[in-house]
Amino acid sequence: MSDLRLTVLGSATPYPSADNPCSGYLVTSGDTRIWMDAGTGTLGPLQRHTRLDELDAIWISHLHADHSADLLTAYYGLLYADLKLRAPIPLFGPPGIADRLAGFLTNGPTRSPIEAAFAVTELSDGHSTVVGSVRLTARAVEHGLPAFAVRVESGSSLVYSGDTAPCAALTELADGCDVLLCEADGADPAHHTPEQAGVSAAGAGRLIVTHVGPGITPAEAVARAGTRYEGPVEYAEAGATYTM
Repeated sequence: MSDLRLTVLGSATPYPSADNPCSGYLVTSGDTRIWMDAGTGTLGPLQRHTRLDELDAIWISHLHADHSADLLTAYYGLLYADLKLRAPIPLFGPPGIADRLAGFLTNGPTRSPIEAAFAVTELSDGHSTVVGSVRLTARAVEHGLPAFAVRVESGSSLVYSGDTAPCAALTELADGCDVLLCEADGADPAHHTPEQAGVSAAGAGRLIVTHVGPGITPAEAVARAGTRYEGPVEYAEAGATYTM
């Protein structure tokens, strides 16, 4: 029996609502803890479940602020607050992520010590790594800038789309997975509609729609995805936890 768990820290886009931060998730398996996307407002609810310095890794799908902005305040927490960081936290993200963070965080002639907080690994198509009891496999997807989906495996399997248009890489990655966590932002060429999320989930055992744009309600997104997908469909409500 797998103990792979997904906790939704937030799922709003493109900015947080009063009760829902932007995209961010905590993936756990046994003692392994991975913060998957660090969108605006997700650092707060993350701490209901784990301290920053207890994370085994952080995984970032792409560098839009609604998926990565809370890395900035996490940096201050790790280096300049009450935490005692034993070693930099492994940070997996798109090419250029360290320089992007430094660009925001450097306030003088000396570059901020990003690498003292984060041990950065740049993702590439097909990148695979093991973090604790979890294997992470990335595929490059189509979002108009470097962006990655990820397959998380620890007995059972979870695939997270990040932000992407429907593409073969995501369909292949999700084939045979237990759960597909798929964005459903709306009719934009760089995103999925709910119906397209249903199509992308064809090979998955369950679909959870997330990153639902403000133009439709979560209930509408679930219903629309269900017109193209025969399995169970749920909405990634902030605070919800799913066991694979």
